[in-house]
Amino acid sequence: MADVNRGNRPLSPHLQVYRPQLTSITSILTRITGNALIVAIFMIVWWFIAAASGPEYFATANGFVTSWFGDLVMFLSVWALWYHFFAGIRHLIWDYAIGLELDIAEKLGWGMIGASVAMTILTVIII
Repeated sequence: MADVNRGNRPLSPHLQVYRPQLTSITSILTRITGNALIVAIFMIVWWFIAAASGPEYFATANGFVTSWFGDLVMFLSVWALWYHFFAGIRHLIWDYAIGLELDIAEKLGWGMIGASVAMTILTVIII
């Protein structure tokens, strides 16, 4: 039998009702950065294939990779790599049922973001 009060309550938490928490945002961002790294991998592989194909093709690929857009993609890829790395460490910690309390999970999230930014800056400065 149908519930007569069904129309008066939300069916599920959606973005108009649910306020995203830091843990959900970092989880979504982990998935996005993982997929974005695939784009960078294709760009790097294209550059290597161009290097093996000949000087004309390499000049085209190298011009793209060293352009401002290529530099931006590479910089963001370095950040995504570090972010994904620290997200993996956070999940390893959670696998041992450590840091699952809300305040500690939020500190781990902010630490993950801060560490990825700091390591990206250090990586870019050193390289």
